[in-house]
Amino acid sequence: MSRKYFGTDGIRGTVGEAPITPDFVLKLGWAAGRVLAARGGSKILIGKDTRISGYMFESALEAGISAAGVDVRLLGPIPTPGIAYLTRTLHAQAGIVISASHNPYTDNGIKFFGADGRKLNDQIEQDIERMLDEPISVVGSDRIGKVRRIDDARGRYIEFVKSTAPGLSLAGLTIVVDTANGAAYHIAPDVLEELGANVLPMANTPDGFNINRDCGSTSPEALRRKVLESGADLGLALDGDADRLIMVDDQGEVVDGDQLLYVIARDRQRNGALHGGVVGTLMSNYGLELALEQQGIPFVRANVGDRYVMEQLDSRGWLLGGESSGHLVCLDRTSTGDGMVAALQVLAALRRENRGLRDAVAEAPLVPQTLINVRGDNRDGFMERPELRQAVSDVEAELAGKGRVLLRPSGTEPLVRVMVEGLDGAQVERLCQRLAEQVQAIIA
Repeated sequence: MSRKYFGTDGIRGTVGEAPITPDFVLKLGWAAGRVLAARGGSKILIGKDTRISGYMFESALEAGISAAGVDVRLLGPIPTPGIAYLTRTLHAQAGIVISASHNPYTDNGIKFFGADGRKLNDQIEQDIERMLDEPISVVGSDRIGKVRRIDDARGRYIEFVKSTAPGLSLAGLTIVVDTANGAAYHIAPDVLEELGANVLPMANTPDGFNINRDCGSTSPEALRRKVLESGADLGLALDGDADRLIMVDDQGEVVDGDQLLYVIARDRQRNGALHGGVVGTLMSNYGLELALEQQGIPFVRANVGDRYVMEQLDSRGWLLGGESSGHLVCLDRTSTGDGMVAALQVLAALRRENRGLRDAVAEAPLVPQTLINVRGDNRDGFMERPELRQAVSDVEAELAGKGRVLLRPSGTEPLVRVMVEGLDGAQVERLCQRLAEQVQAIIA
């Protein structure tokens, strides 16, 4: 079985494509149940977002797991980080997420959490993959797994999220919250309201088809308009499974994950709770690096993807990291990226300093960044070409230590992402175009 369909990044594909058919998902549930049962496992949780295909895949997983003799607990629509939390607190052997995150409703995916609320153990993953090659065999009737719905899953998760910002009061704040018609539609507004905020919810009426459609963290325009029209203090947007966060200040300016990460890091530093430094990615804005450097906060870059951020955090014993997309990890609060937990950390920082979001992020202005995708099939060894190495060297020399160059081949498409950052926007655009033309000449 190809690992691109299974593992920490989940199964990804359009509904109807071979890897995502219900019979495959049924067998995946059976394989997971068999492997976990052999390790003494007796209970697996299943949660999902709001896309229509979630019903179908939930039923298929439920049938497969119970056929393997393992009990199932159904959580219903709940954020991905909520499933991670409940897997730990309900002492399940695994938690399964049915979601395609920020993708449209036509996509769906499956991701596993281990008993600790983090990615499933690599050995268990490999054992499940091997089990997929075996024919399905159902346990005896007296051993078939039982299925029960956890009716208070939503309430348990709401209380957990609030507990990550003890003493926080949002009284006097008007907050617009865009739940992307996704898994947090019935959670995020209640969290903020129970903490005292005047909440203006939007994109909170899922119908199975409108998840992430012109809303959420990947499409913040509607949120910007709502904040400006309502005169709100700020707005926040989650994605379909609520593990990403983007915010909007009172002037309608979008605040991305890099700047939010800075606000949390600076607050942790002031309170003596940072414990190390901050992990970003290769795509984190150079402005974040400069702002953290000015505060004396160590910063390192991981490869793009939350799993690589987590690897860096674990290897260094640090607690805070994230991506520009708004996937922020606060390991002193929870075990995985959580949009609502991150939102409360930002709001708590603002309350402690009695300042607005716009004022707080002014300390970490993003520098101009130009990104050009260059298509071409001849990418093998292109980075070692002398003429390209010279072109990169020339661009870096012109930036004079006040910018950054990144060439990153896509792992899924025949293209190379060419990015240049610096303090002068016109210069950055010119240099990026020049470098992109050089890459095009090599890989076309």
